[in-house]
This record gives sequence, C-alpha cells and structure tokens, in this order.
Amino acid sequence: MPHNPQDSNRHITLIGAGLAGAVLATLLARRGWQVDVYEKRGDPRLKGYGGGRSINLALAERGRHALRLAGADDAVMAQAVMMRGRMVHFLDGRTDLQRYGRDDSEVIWSVHRGELNVILLDIAERAGAHLHFDRGLASVDFDARTATFTDPRDGSTHTAGFVSLVGADGAGSALRGAMASQTELGERTEFLGHSYKELEIPPAADGGFSIEPNALHIWPRGRYMCIALPNDERTFTVTLFLPNEGDPSFATVRNGAEARALFERDFADAVPLIPNLERDFERNPAGLLATLYLDSWHLDDRAVLVGDAAHAMVPFHGQGMNCAFEDCVALAEHLDRQPDRAAAFAAFQAERLPNARAIQAMALENYLEMRDRVDDDDYLLQRALERALAERHPERFMPRYSMVTFQRLPYATAYERGRQQRELLVELTRGHHSLDTLDWAQVDATVHERLSPLQVGA
Repeated sequence: MPHNPQDSNRHITLIGAGLAGAVLATLLARRGWQVDVYEKRGDPRLKGYGGGRSINLALAERGRHALRLAGADDAVMAQAVMMRGRMVHFLDGRTDLQRYGRDDSEVIWSVHRGELNVILLDIAERAGAHLHFDRGLASVDFDARTATFTDPRDGSTHTAGFVSLVGADGAGSALRGAMASQTELGERTEFLGHSYKELEIPPAADGGFSIEPNALHIWPRGRYMCIALPNDERTFTVTLFLPNEGDPSFATVRNGAEARALFERDFADAVPLIPNLERDFERNPAGLLATLYLDSWHLDDRAVLVGDAAHAMVPFHGQGMNCAFEDCVALAEHLDRQPDRAAAFAAFQAERLPNARAIQAMALENYLEMRDRVDDDDYLLQRALERALAERHPERFMPRYSMVTFQRLPYATAYERGRQQRELLVELTRGHHSLDTLDWAQVDATVHERLSPLQVGA
C-alpha cells in the first residue's frame, strides 16, 4: 500500500551521516519514508572527507547485501580492491599467502572510508533523504520530541521536531548520551590496552602497487603487529598496532626515530616501502581501541541506536561496517513489519544484540590470532585440517571465518558453531605434525557424529 511521505507515521530522523546513517537513510527512503539526516561535520562532497578513523574497511558479503538493497553495490565495487587472503610477512623475510576462502569467489574487498561515504551520501540524496550538514546534536527534549543542533561554524542553534531518532553517530554517540540521561542503558567500555597509528605505502616508481595488491598484508609479531590494506590509487594504508605499555609500546616508541628503529628491527621488509615513516608517525594521532557494550539500545518508540553507537568493536575481524550495515537492513525490515515503533525497536534489539555480542567477541579473538598465531605451527596444521574438512564435508564443516565473511548466517550461530569446530580441530590434530598421519575414516566419522548439517539459507 503506498504511503504518504508527509505522514508523520512515516517520518524518521537520523543522527549521523556516516556510513550506517547514509545506508539506513537510503533503505528507508526507498521504502517511502520521509527521512531527515543531521550530521555534525560539513558535507564531505563539498569540503573533502575530514572524518575520524581512516583505517581501510574490509567489505564482505553482509555489507554487500545491504549495499545491493540500497542500490549502491555497483558504485562502491568500482572503487574496491580485492583481497584474496592474508599475506603473512615473517620476521626472516619470508611471505605466505593464507587464502580467506576456497578461491576468488570467496574474497573480501578493501574500500576507503572517505570515498565510500561520498558515494553513499549521493545515493541517499537521490533516494529522497534530506541531508543537513553542520548540525551537531546538542540536546534532546524527549517529552516534547524536539532535538536541538549546533552549527560548529558559528555556534548558532537549530531545533527540529521528531517522531523517532535513530543514532548512527558512532562510538562517541551524542544521542546515546542523551538517552542515558533518561534510561539505564547498561553502558560499559572495555579498552584493549593497545592503540594504533596509520602510515602509508605510496605507489611504486612506475605508478603501480609496491607489493601484492590483492591481499591484506600482515606482519605478526606476538604482542603487536602491522597490517597494510590496498587502496584504488595504488597506495596502501599501513596500521601499526602496539600495546600502550611495555616494550615495545606507544610508551617506548614515541617519535619518528624510535618508530624507524622498531621497524628496522621487527618489520625490516616494510621499511623501504614507507618513505615518510617518521613524518607519518609524528603527524598522525594514536587511535584508541575499545569495545562498547550496551544492555539496551532503545528508549521506547523515541530513540534507537545502530552500528558503532550501539556496539563499537575492535577492527580485527573487519566486520564493524558489515555489522552496522546488517543492523540497517534489520531495522528497516522491523519498521516495515511492525507499525508500533516501540515494538519494532524492541524486536530489532532482540535480533541484533546477541549477534553484536558474538562478533565483538570474535573480533577480540581475531586480534590474538592475527598478531600471535598466523605463523604458529599448531595453528597452521589446524588450518590445513580445516580446509580439508570443508572440502570433505561442505554441508557440515565451514570455517568460522567463512561463516562470518562469505555467508549471512547470524553471527551468534557462527560463533557457537566455530567454537564446536575449533574443539574438534584441536582434538583431531593433537599429537600430529602432519595431516598424513591422520586416520581419515575416524576423522570423517567424528565429524558426522559431532556436527549436524548447516542451514545456510541466508
């Protein structure tokens, strides 16, 4: 049944015009909603992207599904660079490509946050969303259903009425702060004790990529690591992750000279690739890494949170954006199914909160794996068995990474199934140094006994 876009029952106000805000605005506008989006920064299409974190983003199937629904997939993929797997750089200079999936049908895509935001804003506007820039949320009167915004350019204030507010305004969400003054959200933040700095690998002298472009490069060094993701302009965004205390850490590596000494010792093959190492290290701020947990994401029918505003996570599974986009699809669908917004918001939270907790846990686990296990013999043997079982029993055994990255199974399902499979891999490889010594009949029987067929209908 067609909806009158002026009907207040179909009006919604979004706070934040970042990635999630732009996708949600598009999904709702395409469904006939009247959508207003307020963003504290200026329009990046006019003044250039001046965003916060610029860690390159890894786009996977969950995110692409949302982009397809928003009519944005083709435009985004034109800017994306394929990554087939992790290119592990060992301390002795050897490299090893560890594929993410079976073949090039199972890959992830490196996308630049700023470029992506610009593409998504254009699409949201074309879909009919009304975008308001230089409007930072200052306060909310939930009883009167009015929100007051401040223009950072001149300090002027602007007030707008709302039916419901959606907070897509990131980990430091202003809307979450306003909601917390009205109701107990159960908010807690756990800091990782590690931070990051960004550096850059420029193009090679001939204008091409300096190292293999179709991979996520990783230099694992136990308690710390470096990664590099390709950009479409033939550069790589390099991210150094270090503890905040100890040696080495950001307490001991404080300037460009100390950063160069660390790289020459521990990331020697990367040094020639980063000509502006000292300058980048001193110019770029250190970013904090934390996980945000909330027990409640909404305030009756008046406000709800999505993406990082509800469940910020560490970036080590490359799923923060994908999870946020999945939130957007789920919220749009719940609002369509349930005209009572309080009920729709509650149903959205009931569906997504357990899944957010699962991917937050997997992201933390992935940090330990990336920095400490990808060059470990036991891990490599388990990985080899994992690939063999996925080939032998595709209906029962799917690597957890594949469930998270190439499927749309609920994160919570992937987490629990992954736990069962990890136990099996440890058990089956115990006492072995090679797959050649396994009793495959016994292995196959154990898989059938312990793992039920997967329901991959998503």
